[in-house]
Amino acid sequence: MLEFLEDLLAALGVILNGLPQGLLALSYGFASVPTALGFAVGAASCAALGSTVPISFQAETIVLAGSMGKDRSERTSMVFFAGLLMLVLGLTGGLGFIVELAGDRIITGMMAGVGLMLARIALQGAKEMPLVTYSSILIACVTYVLSKGNLVYTIIISVVLSSAINYYKNGKIEGEVYDESRRLKLVKPKLTWRTARGAAALACLTIGANIAFGQITASMAGGTANVDHLTAYSGAADALSALFGGGPVEAIISATAAAPHAVLAGIMMMSLMAIILFMKLLPKIGKYVPSASIYGFLFILGAVVTVPVNAGLAFNGASSDEALLAGVSMAVTAGLDPFLGLLAGLVVKAIIHLI
Repeated sequence: MLEFLEDLLAALGVILNGLPQGLLALSYGFASVPTALGFAVGAASCAALGSTVPISFQAETIVLAGSMGKDRSERTSMVFFAGLLMLVLGLTGGLGFIVELAGDRIITGMMAGVGLMLARIALQGAKEMPLVTYSSILIACVTYVLSKGNLVYTIIISVVLSSAINYYKNGKIEGEVYDESRRLKLVKPKLTWRTARGAAALACLTIGANIAFGQITASMAGGTANVDHLTAYSGAADALSALFGGGPVEAIISATAAAPHAVLAGIMMMSLMAIILFMKLLPKIGKYVPSASIYGFLFILGAVVTVPVNAGLAFNGASSDEALLAGVSMAVTAGLDPFLGLLAGLVVKAIIHLI
C-alpha cells in the first residue's frame, strides 16, 4: 500500500509539472481534449512494452511548433507529419542510422541551440506582457536556486506568483479563455513548404530529446531506454493527437521512473492526465493564468538546464573540427530551427571529410 502511494505521489508530481506546459500548448491553439488521445496511446504503449519512459507535455516541442507555425492548422500539421516520420523511424530502426550519421557533437550542439531558442522566446514575451514575463523569470531564477534545481517547484511557484502579481497590478484576471469543441473533429493536415520544414525541425528535436530524456529517465529506473520503442509510440501519440487538433506529447525526464513501480507510475500519470484533458479541466485553469507566466520556467529550462548540459557534452574534449561541427549546429539551430541546424552540421562534416 505504501509503495502504491509513492507511485501515485510521483505521478501527481509529474502532472503538476506538466499542467503549466499544457497551458503553454493551449496558448498556441492546441486543443486539450484531442491531446488526451496522445496520453492514452502513451499509457497503452508503456503497459504493452513495459517501458519506464512516459510521454507528456514537453515545452521545447510546444514552443518550436508554436513559433514555426502561423496558425493552429499549420502547427497541428507540423506535429502530425513529424509524428508519422518518428513512427516510421521507430518501427524501422532508422533512428540509429541518423544518430550515427550525425554524431554526438552535432546532436548535442543542436540541443544546446534549442536551449538558446527557448531563452530567446521567453525574453521576447516581455514585448506583450512585460510585468508577467519579467516577474516570472525573476521568481523562477530565485526558486531554482533556493530549491537547488527542483524544476517542479520552479514551474509551479513562478506560474502562481507571476499570475498573482498580474492580478494585483491590474485588479482582474487576464488569462486566456479557450473555447474548444466538445466533440473530437478531424483536422485535415496540409502539406506545404512551411509545414514540411516545421515537421523536419520537430523530428530533429525529437531525435535529440528521445535520446537524452529517454536514457536519463530509464537510468532512474535502473535500466536503459529502447529508443526505437519510445520513438514509435511518441510518434503515434503525436500523429493521433494532431489529427484532431491536439498538441505534441513527447519524452520527458520523469520522476515516475524513480517510483517503486516505475512502469505503473508512468501509466498512472498519463492516464490521469488523459482524464484531466478529457474533462476539459485544463482550459478552465487557463482562464486564471496568463500565458506569459510560463516564460520564467521556459527561461530556466533553456538557459540554465538545456544549454549548459548539452553544450558541455558538445564541446568537452572536442577537437577543433568537432568544436566546429557543434558550434555551427548550435548557432544555426538557435537562429533558425533544429532541422537546419542538423543539416548545417552535416554539410560542414562532409566538407571536413572532403578536405
